Amino acid sequence: MASTLLFLSFIFLLGTGHPSTIEAHGHRRWRERSRVASLISEELFKELFLHKDDSACPANGFYSYQSFIEATKKFPKFGTTGCLATRKREIAAFLAQISHETTGGWATAPDGPFAWGLCFKEEISPQSNYCDDSVTQWPCSPGKSYKGRGPIQLSWNYNYGPAGEALGFDGLRNPERVAEDPTTAFKTALWFWMTEQKPKPSCHNVMVGRYIPTEADREANRTAGYGLVTNIINGGLECGIANDARVNDRIGFFQRYAKLFNVDTGPNLDCQNQKPF
Repeated sequence: MASTLLFLSFIFLLGTGHPSTIEAHGHRRWRERSRVASLISEELFKELFLHKDDSACPANGFYSYQSFIEATKKFPKFGTTGCLATRKREIAAFLAQISHETTGGWATAPDGPFAWGLCFKEEISPQSNYCDDSVTQWPCSPGKSYKGRGPIQLSWNYNYGPAGEALGFDGLRNPERVAEDPTTAFKTALWFWMTEQKPKPSCHNVMVGRYIPTEADREANRTAGYGLVTNIINGGLECGIANDARVNDRIGFFQRYAKLFNVDTGPNLDCQNQKPF
């Protein structure tokens, strides 16, 4: 009996010692990776993107909820930084920006123009192959086009190269992968969102309150908020213009999504008074 009790005590200690701790730590790590999913369920994802899988959308069936959640695991600070409202606002802002980039909506569209995000997965009728030969660090591959692809419409060899390097695929030789694999597609959008490209801050730092303006930023009136994110993404074409329709479209998506996330948008939604980078 004594030996049996000793054996059972040993088993009990094993169950409450390091193996349990490792399991608990593993569970904690799993929960950390799943924090984005805790804020955006598959049902909410479908409500945000009501028409992404309509036959009218060229990308129908491509952008799945599962591929989005899987992609967020590569960027553990996305949607997990700051208070609950900040986390929700960042996710809403990211999804709003990629919705504008891939929209299939129009003014009188069913459910409104802001229910048609993620309708496209690659640019239609590009005007060039988006190769900048002056960027020798990321040389273009012969016959390849670096047109807009994926949720953020990743463009140019100087984006495909470093994005591929960071994400584990050859962005210069195989840019088509961004329009072929949905998880990779979402990862490229998140890479762009999370990565600082000086003199631009990262979109992430702007939305979570970690943007520190330089003297040049202050002179250019680059105030923190959703409008600055638009400036980072496409300011050269859209910012410094009063009542720009493209900027307004980005704002419209954000306002709808923020409401669905039950969070406010914060200030400085447009960039009409900002100088582009």
